[in-house]
Amino acid sequence: QLEVYYLDVGQADSILVRLPDGRNMLIDAGNNADGNKVVAYLQSLGVNKLDWVVGTHPHEDHIGGLDTVIQKMKVSRVLLPEIPDDQVPTTRTYNDVLDAMADKGLKADAAQAGRVLVRDRTNDLKIQVLSPQEGATFSGLNDYSIVLRLTYGSCSFLFTGDAETTAEQAMIASGAELHADVLKLGHHGSSTSTSQA
Repeated sequence: QLEVYYLDVGQADSILVRLPDGRNMLIDAGNNADGNKVVAYLQSLGVNKLDWVVGTHPHEDHIGGLDTVIQKMKVSRVLLPEIPDDQVPTTRTYNDVLDAMADKGLKADAAQAGRVLVRDRTNDLKIQVLSPQEGATFSGLNDYSIVLRLTYGSCSFLFTGDAETTAEQAMIASGAELHADVLKLGHHGSSTSTSQA
């Protein structure tokens, strides 16, 4: 079975995806104070390895707990959005994540639209990056959010991070398949995301 868990980390995001073949993907890890809570929850489910850790974008309510997750769990890959040099954050939270990665010998794997992270024809399973587009520039970090679409048979999920209207319009213009049975609302349901289109 495919299992998707939306973790209660308050006004923040953390999602665990467990694939039928036993691989695990964590999308965000809540605020700084949520790291140990996320790790404990994963361990309570018997998750001891994360094949992918996705930091949708470098805001504290998404990547705050990632440093703790990376430090305390076995992690194979970390995906972060590619952000122009003049917009790369210098926050302690972001640097803590980079430091945790360096301590574990991990390098950021840039996630760009069109990239397929998982394709399992046997289980009719696919996870694809829909945003950000390669070379895209936005005025705010939210629009650099990694957006993923997961399909499993006839069921589909859309994980949008904090992508706002500008990024949504770029995804629509790209012609990518955006239908989803389950939509993780953009930016916590904020009026700046999940536009009518």
